Amino acid sequence: MQRPGSHRLRGGRVSESGRLYLLTTTTRNRTPLFKNFRFARTVVQQLRFSEESKACRSLAWVLMPDHLHWLIELGPTNLGTLMCGFKSRSSCALYKVGADRRHIWQTSFHDRALRREEDVRAVARYIIANPIRAGLVRRAGEYPHWDCVWL
Repeated sequence: MQRPGSHRLRGGRVSESGRLYLLTTTTRNRTPLFKNFRFARTVVQQLRFSEESKACRSLAWVLMPDHLHWLIELGPTNLGTLMCGFKSRSSCALYKVGADRRHIWQTSFHDRALRREEDVRAVARYIIANPIRAGLVRRAGEYPHWDCVWL
């Protein structure tokens, strides 16, 4: 039986290779772990590994102090497997660079499949502007933990 908040897809979710998804996940208790530059870059390496391993194609992402927004094109896997692998690898990597040995991430994640007619670049701009809306910087270029294939 599936636990609420598990990494598996909740009822009604569809995981379709080649489809675009906006994924959001938070740190456990919204702890701002990624104010630590080294911790943030460690997680960024794991985002890149997900793409290098062909699990997904990253279109845009921003790692905020306590959460991640990640726009992807899903590869030949499913969302649950992608996110479980990313969270597991990033947690292990964070422990190796000095993070406290405790749960790093909330157990669940939020996903939104983009419709074919949606303006994907507008979604990417929205993601990249997160640090501005949060008052962390005045311009996106001032924030070090983001990337976008169009910028």
